[in-house]
Amino acid sequence: MKAVTIKDLKTELTHRSQKEILTLCLRLSKFKKENKELLTYLLFESADEEAFINGIKIEIDEQFELINTKTYYFIKKSVRKILRRIKTYIRYSKKTETEVELRLYFCQKLNDFKSSIKHNTVLKNIFYREIEAVKKKLSGLHEDLQYDYRLEIESLLSEE
Repeated sequence: MKAVTIKDLKTELTHRSQKEILTLCLRLSKFKKENKELLTYLLFESADEEAFINGIKIEIDEQFELINTKTYYFIKKSVRKILRRIKTYIRYSKKTETEVELRLYFCQKLNDFKSSIKHNTVLKNIFYREIEAVKKKLSGLHEDLQYDYRLEIESLLSEE
């Protein structure tokens, strides 16, 4: 089965009743965890972006506490898993401020991690790649926010 385009889906949804659309959304949410998470964000959390960000930060803290520090292999796997999860949340929000805030928080946690990232090239590269991603996104923000985030980036790079 080949999926139709977004335009075709939009056209078809305009011809459906509200009850049918509700049924379709609920059925869609049963198939993938990500669909349900996205609906949860859109319905309950998108109104209060600050609470959404704080909830993710708490989750990031918990995930960093659970990292197995026996070898750098396990650390790298866990860090990539955390980053993958953060990128999923960023896709849900689609707000530049949220993306910058979460990426910087991840970099801060990675920089403060008990097993130093200075001794591992892969972890350093992940850190620098995220810093570069933040720098690219800064141009779309208000000047005051740009300044605040640039200060935060400079402090992260000076700590490193």
